[in-house]
Amino acid sequence: MKTAYIISAVRTPIGSFGGQLAMFGATTLGSKAIEGALAVANLEAAAVEEIFMGNVVSANLGQAPARQAALEAGIPTEVPCTTVNKVCSSGMKSIMFAAQAIQLGLSDVIVAGGMESMSNIPYYVPNARWGYKYGGGQFIDGLQRDGLNDAYGHEPMGIYADRTAEKYQISREEQDAFAIQSYQRSAKATEEGKFKDEIIGVAIPQRKGDPVMMTEDEEFRRVQFDKIAGLRPAFSKDGTVTAANASTINDGAAAVVVASEEAIKNYNLTPIARIVSYADAAHEPEWFTTAPALAAPKALKQAGLDIGDMDYFEVNEAFAVVTMAFNKLLDVDPDRVNVHGGAVSLGH
Repeated sequence: MKTAYIISAVRTPIGSFGGQLAMFGATTLGSKAIEGALAVANLEAAAVEEIFMGNVVSANLGQAPARQAALEAGIPTEVPCTTVNKVCSSGMKSIMFAAQAIQLGLSDVIVAGGMESMSNIPYYVPNARWGYKYGGGQFIDGLQRDGLNDAYGHEPMGIYADRTAEKYQISREEQDAFAIQSYQRSAKATEEGKFKDEIIGVAIPQRKGDPVMMTEDEEFRRVQFDKIAGLRPAFSKDGTVTAANASTINDGAAAVVVASEEAIKNYNLTPIARIVSYADAAHEPEWFTTAPALAAPKALKQAGLDIGDMDYFEVNEAFAVVTMAFNKLLDVDPDRVNVHGGAVSLGH
């Protein structure tokens, strides 16, 4: 089996809900990430053989969002494109598909990533097609319906985060402390230029004058630390998950160039990483919070490694309690996890 390499990895800044990136649809943000990934890799669009892009709520985007993003980025029309929806892990699954295609020898150069504009997800009018015969109608929030609510229990995902905190005895104070640390780490990483090489600037048009280049994440600077402890539970009456220790609602896109060893030689590319292994894991939907703690050991086993061999971990902070449960279940040192902050402070 062939080896898959990552040649470049970039992202747009992460915009706040209704913030600076709200004027761009998900596919446009995706196109900017694709363009950026190719530019950093010093690779022409004509070299790309396939595109995988994650996108969760595709309502009102038009057909084939991944293809829209690709064509807007200048990818040739003959390049096949696939949109992947695996909720929070859509972008990661796109990279896995790319790696598999490289390893199987099906392609040599693939761009994979994810894109979302939560600010632009529309409201739905369920009965509008056939008419309202009598009485009032209802708008359904597409963001809530297709993005943030469990499709089976029909409850906000935060309800299950509360249950996770209760099951694993993770207190409100511990979650708040985690959230504060996430914000502090994001701020420190930004100040030290840790994100400089991965963020591609986005030009924001102004009513007057030249566009302003957005080169920094928007969310982490909005925190008010003195308000965190006093926030009410966001989901359950007596819950511990709040707006501060949950991830935020955001806009943005990211992309990587994945290539084979042959492509590296042919195009004189410089890889930044080698993909060693990957894994999926799943169990009851209401316990999605602990699925990462199942996936990580599977990926490590495939690579012939164990937890102790790892220097650092990146675990999605959909809620603070997700990463905290991961640390507890796998006995991971929190100082080695999300060292530059995560979704609680940067955005999700």
